[in-house]
Amino acid sequence: MSQPRLVAFLLVPPFVLLDLAGPLDAFHAVIRNATEQGQDAPYKTVVVSEHGGPVETGSGITLHTEPMRALDAMQVDTLIAVGGAVAHRPAVPGPVGDWLRDYAPRVRRVCSVCVGAFVLASAGLLNGRRATTHWLDTAMLQACYPEVLVESDPIYVRADPVWTSAGITAGIDLGLALIEDDCGVDVALQAARRLVVFLKRAGGQSQFSPPLQEQVAAGAPFGDLHEWMSQRLDGDLSVMRLAEQANMSPRTFARSYLARTGSTPAKAVERMRLEAARFALLDSDASLKRIAARVGFGDEQNLRRAFQRQYGVTPVAYRERFGVGCEA
Repeated sequence: MSQPRLVAFLLVPPFVLLDLAGPLDAFHAVIRNATEQGQDAPYKTVVVSEHGGPVETGSGITLHTEPMRALDAMQVDTLIAVGGAVAHRPAVPGPVGDWLRDYAPRVRRVCSVCVGAFVLASAGLLNGRRATTHWLDTAMLQACYPEVLVESDPIYVRADPVWTSAGITAGIDLGLALIEDDCGVDVALQAARRLVVFLKRAGGQSQFSPPLQEQVAAGAPFGDLHEWMSQRLDGDLSVMRLAEQANMSPRTFARSYLARTGSTPAKAVERMRLEAARFALLDSDASLKRIAARVGFGDEQNLRRAFQRQYGVTPVAYRERFGVGCEA
């Protein structure tokens, strides 16, 4: 009988219950499937916190945990950090980061779910590595830990021996990816079926993020121009027309816009049109042809190409997942 891999979850309040429960249940789906088939369970799990004992989740449910130092006597295969940021600042106790820095070399794989990336970063484990977290917190992670190569779109990032995931349900994606890496695609697919989720979902975090409110907001760079643009998405939004509206020469406008917003005017126009299309897909049953014309893409083929390029998923697939349905 082969020894099961021990997967340890390190909780750092505050944290979202699903950040723990999602990947934890992914591993237990494998355990249940193996048991029902008369096979040895490939995993065991344990949940720890700094001092052990009861730990309260953000939803008010209390969980029992073992002290993190109990892992010193265990042969842990994979350590997954959950939690560790609040109100736009890290919330990782110094002793947790210090312990993890010393303990991490003992395990084969270190991971994080959502803002658990702050726990790994506090221990220096993300320095020089690609990493992600919840799209709401990627800017804070980058500001607090400049040596981390933060990516805002991926559902999860593998930078061996460290894996990081985006927020909340992305922990399930991470768990299934770890299972596939350990046990193969068939075992991971069986677990996904048991959980009634996709083994690999289409697209990245950008399909869940909000519109460019900060760019349209009054007082933001070119805020008045963006408001004017948002009302005329189906019209002429060429650089020449935008420069005229901004009372600049086209060359000066293009240079100033890039310097102040970090984007070219053309890219900004495309993003605004895509976001308008995205809201139309969610809030109406209009056809792709009508939406494409309404937001300035001209025809549905242009909309499809731009949507796939930006969000990693087709307009139809996006609507089926999040919207109200589509006209025939």
